[in-house]
Amino acid sequence: MTNVTIIGAGNMGSAVAGIALAGGNGVQVLAREADKAEVNPQVTAGVVGDTITGDVVVFALPYPAVSEVLDTYAGQLDGKILVDLTNPLDFSTFDDLVVPADSSAAAQFAAQVPGAHVLKALNTNFAATLTTGSVGDATTTVLIAGDDADAKATFAAIIEGGGLNAVDAGSLKRARELEALGFLQLTLAAGEKISWAAGFALIK
Repeated sequence: MTNVTIIGAGNMGSAVAGIALAGGNGVQVLAREADKAEVNPQVTAGVVGDTITGDVVVFALPYPAVSEVLDTYAGQLDGKILVDLTNPLDFSTFDDLVVPADSSAAAQFAAQVPGAHVLKALNTNFAATLTTGSVGDATTTVLIAGDDADAKATFAAIIEGGGLNAVDAGSLKRARELEALGFLQLTLAAGEKISWAAGFALIK
């Protein structure tokens, strides 16, 4: 069993909590407001600023909010596995990413917390496909990028324990490509080319 802390209690946070609980893991959910963290009676609810109990910390937040939370926990995240699921879109235009072309949101966060093991994952999945465990007739696949093999294996075990597939997508450098894929999927859904319950599937 792994203890997982999820920061954020929206649709993505709730979906990730469900996956972790299905695999028998301990789950803590932290939100800005305590009542929003109470997404499931099986989770330990709290507010941002409370002590993080998880060895794996999933940031289920909009891209602009993550840096502030990392600052809140400065010096407390060393050795932890941090999972970034953000897609750093320019939401004013919905037509570009707001990080440099040779970087990624995950790389920025990794630079901010060099003592942690940062992974990029879940950003190419909609909450609905994480909750149902399927994309059409295919099992939902979570792509995981990161530089620490043990960290990736730990998070993959959480995903697979929840009934989904997990695939190692390479080093953290691949976060840029994952964010581009997430960007494309979001624009397709926003343009009503696909539904918010659809998405890309990986067929092995």
